[in-house]
Amino acid sequence: MRFELDDLTRPEVIRILEEHLEDMYAVTPAESVHALDLEALKVPEIAFWSAWEGSELVGCGALKSLGEGDYELKSMRTTAAARGRGIATAMLRHLIEQARSQGGRRVLLETGTEAFYEPARRLYAGNGFTERPPFGSYVLDPNSVFFELSL
Repeated sequence: MRFELDDLTRPEVIRILEEHLEDMYAVTPAESVHALDLEALKVPEIAFWSAWEGSELVGCGALKSLGEGDYELKSMRTTAAARGRGIATAMLRHLIEQARSQGGRRVLLETGTEAFYEPARRLYAGNGFTERPPFGSYVLDPNSVFFELSL
């Protein structure tokens, strides 16, 4: 698998992000969806990576710089065809290493509380993330849970 710093122009990447948003809105009340659309990901403080096996897109993820060494994990997604193969773990570890290499002190994230998000919560907890209160502009929300990993 290879990770590419992505410019968000390839059709496969656009489609995986569209699927990500569709799923989020299908299982989470709209006011609790914090996933970013394509345009919101195209800002200087966000670095977006796509994951490939040969010519097949298998996943994606992004880091948003929050300043002072804090990074927020965004847009973590594995394609349906690639699920169960360790893609999410590999992407998560890649993003953690990217944050660390930039002098990061913490990686933070928000994910959902619904059963749909249970695999994500297990992934984060299994990789050393611990629950924490809301950060930044997030507020307490019964549909959100927040995690942190100290680097």
